[in-house]
Amino acid sequence: QVQLVESGGGLVQAGGSLRLSCAASGLTFSTYAVGWFRQAPGKVREFVGVVDWRGTSTRYIDSVKGRFTISRDNAKNTVYLQMNSLKSEDTAVYHCAAERWGSNSYSESSYQFWGQGTQVTVTS
Repeated sequence: QVQLVESGGGLVQAGGSLRLSCAASGLTFSTYAVGWFRQAPGKVREFVGVVDWRGTSTRYIDSVKGRFTISRDNAKNTVYLQMNSLKSEDTAVYHCAAERWGSNSYSESSYQFWGQGTQVTVTS
């Protein structure tokens, strides 16, 4: 059974930092690209960023470029989302998702497996 479990969310002041983790089990993790998506209250879920299965390529939406960094540790079956200089508009539930042999897709439909999400709240 494939599981993706996010952790690391919480309450932080604007300008602060958080690191989210996405721990995977039940799949050959090193063959999956892992993306991060977020959904703010009353809004559709949006793509945030992705790391390819090799761990050599990343892609981000413009609003987080220079602030967010995705990395992966295949030995731990974990992907990280380091979020710096957080803004109130980053408040959302953050989900990770996995795509086999993924090529850094921003499309939700590309991803086969999803985590339940972790809440990030940024106060101003």
